[in-house]
Amino acid sequence: MSLTQTPAHGSIALIPVTATNWQSISDALPAMAQQWAQLNGFTAKAGQICVVPNQAGGIHCVLAAYDVSEGYEWSLAGLPEKLPAGNYHLQTDWTVEQRTAAAIGWGLGCYRFDTFKSAPDKALPHLFADADQARVDAFVQAISLVRDLINTPANHMMPEDLSAAAQRLASTYGASFREVVGEALLTENYPAIHAVGRASSHAPRLLELQWGNPQHPHIAVVGKGVCFDTGGLDLKPSQYMRLMQKDMGGAAHALGLAQLIMATGLPVHLHVLIAAVENAVGGDAFRPGDILSTRAGKSVEVDNTDAEGRLVLCDAFTAAVEQQPELLLDFATLTGAARVALGTEIPVFFCNDKPLTCALQAASEAANELIWNLPLHKPYFAQLKSQFADFQNSGGSYGGAITAALFLNEFVPENLPWAHFDMMAWNTRARAGRPIGGEAMGLLAVYRYFKTNYRS
Repeated sequence: MSLTQTPAHGSIALIPVTATNWQSISDALPAMAQQWAQLNGFTAKAGQICVVPNQAGGIHCVLAAYDVSEGYEWSLAGLPEKLPAGNYHLQTDWTVEQRTAAAIGWGLGCYRFDTFKSAPDKALPHLFADADQARVDAFVQAISLVRDLINTPANHMMPEDLSAAAQRLASTYGASFREVVGEALLTENYPAIHAVGRASSHAPRLLELQWGNPQHPHIAVVGKGVCFDTGGLDLKPSQYMRLMQKDMGGAAHALGLAQLIMATGLPVHLHVLIAAVENAVGGDAFRPGDILSTRAGKSVEVDNTDAEGRLVLCDAFTAAVEQQPELLLDFATLTGAARVALGTEIPVFFCNDKPLTCALQAASEAANELIWNLPLHKPYFAQLKSQFADFQNSGGSYGGAITAALFLNEFVPENLPWAHFDMMAWNTRARAGRPIGGEAMGLLAVYRYFKTNYRS
């Protein structure tokens, strides 16, 4: 990730500055550096960079202006893309915690998805930041895993490929792994997962990973793993289908969170369940009007085959609940309605427990990552009323994110704290450390919640 353990000989000073402290930092610079900054119009406006030369034609130092309000995580994140290759060291009075946050951002700024490129991208600069290297590695690797899984195109990321990724993760951290594949989903009572995925040549499956001491708090994390979503027989228009490789973004988040928890050794008993399918068009595709069974014994009328994520999640929810966790979380790229409500960059979350809602909001603020709570407004469940089944999988023109959450809520016991994250999982614009493409959203906030509430 282009972070060095020790400063290289002759490394270049990287000096972060703000409009507030620029004058005092400028006064401490050599006269030549001050003059160079002035000539280049450097005023410490956030995002400005000034590469100050030395008399030998090399680099004396780099001045990098950042916005304190955006957090230390993103203070250096744009620099790897802009600086020439070489060795740099962070020259600042920041605390170790602040340096660590900045180093995480630097590592994310070094992220590249070049698996399918014939030639590698340009060499990246290296940074020594005197930070908590283990923490930096854990965060950068977990978020990079989420990005890699989502960025991998669907012809290389089908249910069996997602399974292989989960197995690698389990092997790395000594977790147990099992999967239920194809027709076995029917014999082991996962009928909704099977119905959604049966039309694909890539067999649907339920993936399970378990890790940690069974005596520790039991946490269940469920991820939506729709590896490609055509919309089924209710076919998506081409402009909406283009990015549907990201519809397994919930599964990617579940695995990324699992890696972060395992890498940092949090004292929890972790149970990850991923419903991995392709929602394909074929002669065996499930249809509008079909009535499906679920693992919970509830019947669901299919109003729309493009509301398939909640169908695969409900079977995984039931399997998670059977092990009596004390907390259930799920991640899903579930609804366009959530994006209409909050845009593409803010994850929506729903929660059935007020203390958990407040704790997640506090964690969001502490982690400097915005997540936003929407209500589980139960009167809207009337939109899911079915004449022939217990309820249907979609309905109504408004409040689609809420009705989707209410559908899932039917599979969660009232006394089990549960939070449901509905996110884009894709950056539609490039920002410092956050390139266009697959993205972890809400992961920092959720991990902060775990770190605060589950300690040794």
